[in-house]
Amino acid sequence: MTAEAMAAAERTVERAADPAPEPVLAEYPRPQLVRDSYLNLNGVWRYAITHADGPPVQWDGDILVPFSPESERSGVGRSLEPGAHLWYERELVLPDGFLQDRVLLHFGAVDQDCVVFVDGREVGRHVGGYLPFTCDITEAVGGGGSHVLRVEVTDDSDAGYASRGKQALKPGGIWYTPQSGIWQTVWLESVPAVHVTSLDVRPCLSDAAAEVVVHLGGGDADIEVVLTADGEPVARASGRSGELLRLELASVRPWSPEDPFLYDLDIRAGEDRVASYLGMRSVTMEPDADGRPRLMLNGAPYFHAGVLDQGYWPDGLYTAPSDEALVRDILAMKELGFTMLRKHIKIEPLRWYYHCDRLGMLVWQDLVNGGRRYHPLVITAPVLLPIRLDDRRHRAFGRQDAAGRAAFRAELDATVRLLRNHPSVAVWVPFNEGWGQFDALDAVERIRALDPDRLIDHASGWHDQGGGDIRSLHVYFRRIRARRSWGRDGRTVAVSEYGGYSLRLAGHEHSEREFGYRRYRSIAALTAAFVRLHRREVLPAIASGLSAIVYTQLSDVEDELNGLLTADRSVSKVDPGAVRAVNVELAAAYARAASRRG
Repeated sequence: MTAEAMAAAERTVERAADPAPEPVLAEYPRPQLVRDSYLNLNGVWRYAITHADGPPVQWDGDILVPFSPESERSGVGRSLEPGAHLWYERELVLPDGFLQDRVLLHFGAVDQDCVVFVDGREVGRHVGGYLPFTCDITEAVGGGGSHVLRVEVTDDSDAGYASRGKQALKPGGIWYTPQSGIWQTVWLESVPAVHVTSLDVRPCLSDAAAEVVVHLGGGDADIEVVLTADGEPVARASGRSGELLRLELASVRPWSPEDPFLYDLDIRAGEDRVASYLGMRSVTMEPDADGRPRLMLNGAPYFHAGVLDQGYWPDGLYTAPSDEALVRDILAMKELGFTMLRKHIKIEPLRWYYHCDRLGMLVWQDLVNGGRRYHPLVITAPVLLPIRLDDRRHRAFGRQDAAGRAAFRAELDATVRLLRNHPSVAVWVPFNEGWGQFDALDAVERIRALDPDRLIDHASGWHDQGGGDIRSLHVYFRRIRARRSWGRDGRTVAVSEYGGYSLRLAGHEHSEREFGYRRYRSIAALTAAFVRLHRREVLPAIASGLSAIVYTQLSDVEDELNGLLTADRSVSKVDPGAVRAVNVELAAAYARAASRRG
């Protein structure tokens, strides 16, 4: 049902009559809540950058949405400076038969802050550059006809305290070109007065059941939920908005990277009908025979062999050139034998998580960092020195702004709610290397309250506060060495960043600079070094309690030439067979070590 519903919804993109010569990222943008009402607004818009309040007197030209103006694909190639205003405009025509009771305008993400207008009337605003938001524009569009849609954007990037990830106004090294404005799909749907607004889906694998909560807007209605497997109904439940509906299964097919089976959900609420899906799986920790906590998937030992995934593209920055490009990244890492991607300091479009769900790839999800300018001694010195600061010292971590801390907490809550239905998401990572870190133990409690079924790496790299489920190590300039103390604090161990070996390939450089943690000069040499690192250092550490690894990184990004793939993903910089063989060895070693249960 989900695949059929998504296909039907995507066919309606033709209604948009977009002025672009071809649809731009036209795929249905919200795979876990699908309707057949869908009007894609990606394509050519007008844009202007101004330095005064109020809409522009004249437009600077055209921009291809949803690519940011800083990107090559946008057709603009201009930067939005702090204090400036980026304006978008396009005509909005609702096709015949589109209107139901309410008209909803959706933005996948706009970086950083924006105000939305229809015919000069404000219909919504949003703060923060990484999360989706919706404007109800029913009253503004009336009974249809032609309207003018405008969006005003401001973006302080790293000049303020807002979350900005690895964007930097002065990029270089591990910090990247900043981008701004609309960078995910813009779309419309029309819904009944009483309609589904969101779903909470929780697999209960040990009980052979799934729990679903349907949230409605505009009132209440009778709700029926039907769970199907391969097109055949296997469970059903009914109730009202906000009630927990339990779906009992006679037998369960667990979700895993090796068998990413998804059950379909068909939901009826009054006149509204939506399609969704779920994966039945559990992510836990259990001790081995020596008492060391081990990562488990569906009750069995499972080694998380991962890659750091920045989600940057040379011609699109935060925005991938196509939906197929997202799929190729995931499949390329599966081909190399990896079972996990650590989505680094970025929240992707929901289709990326859908592809991880259906293709079978675990996800460690970072929260997006913010805060004032970081002190080098706080974020750099721990690379070599055993420094651990108390993150309640807010100013030391660039978190002296109470408003910035409040904004991060709100974004943490919203991120967990947005992604907790995805079976691929296994671990939350609220802070990385002290970048805007604060009160990490509080972050753990907030996440636990929202999502008790996943694990937490509370402080990836350093400034460990002793919380969460994972002792998280970044190891670049020294050997990976097991410690007798691993696991004694009740947490499993992950080397959540390491490697970062670089290789410059002619025609694939971003600049004359080359950032990496050890340089090689051929694919053969880099492959040999990768194999040697894992057999000499990673493999022995597994017996001592190592449960997960995150190699740096999936692809080159600007000055960083330490990817397994080139920045444009056209060349593999390692021999796939050799890397895959190593990952098979690691998984087998982990199964042997972790299966010896206490």
